[in-house]
Amino acid sequence: MGKQPEKKRQEDFGTEFEEKVLYINRCSKVVKGGRKFSFSALILVGDGQGHVGYGFAKANEVSDAIRKGSESARKNIFTIEMEGSTIPHEVYVEWDGAKILLKPAASGTGVIAGSKVRSVLELGGVKDVVAKSLGSNNPLNQVKAIFHGLRKLKNREKNLAERKGALANG
Repeated sequence: MGKQPEKKRQEDFGTEFEEKVLYINRCSKVVKGGRKFSFSALILVGDGQGHVGYGFAKANEVSDAIRKGSESARKNIFTIEMEGSTIPHEVYVEWDGAKILLKPAASGTGVIAGSKVRSVLELGGVKDVVAKSLGSNNPLNQVKAIFHGLRKLKNREKNLAERKGALANG
């Protein structure tokens, strides 16, 4: 099994992070006195320079859910492996029902993707990429799928060096 990339906190990076609320869901529970509402929030944090993270939290108030989600996102930031302004290679990911295809694009193409995927890529600093969501449009599953795909990305030079080292040793 591959080694997971190390999760870092906001303090580990010297840049300022931008916060974006991707999705807020209202849930209701019917009780004796009427309806009791609770909220969940999906928050995205990124600096536009290759660092991005997401957080999901629930609370009885919208503002509390956003605050908790933001704290969670700042604890789970990771670095996207990039090649110039795009990703190094094509990647296809399935997470629950969400299926996402990411393809590198030529310089000047821009971010061609659906709303949730676009937000993640733009806050992460990827400038040129083509993405297609092929499965579920559940925001949380889409975001989890895109993060899973971004973690799969490998730098070409590092990968080549590892292969040459493995051939020499093996």
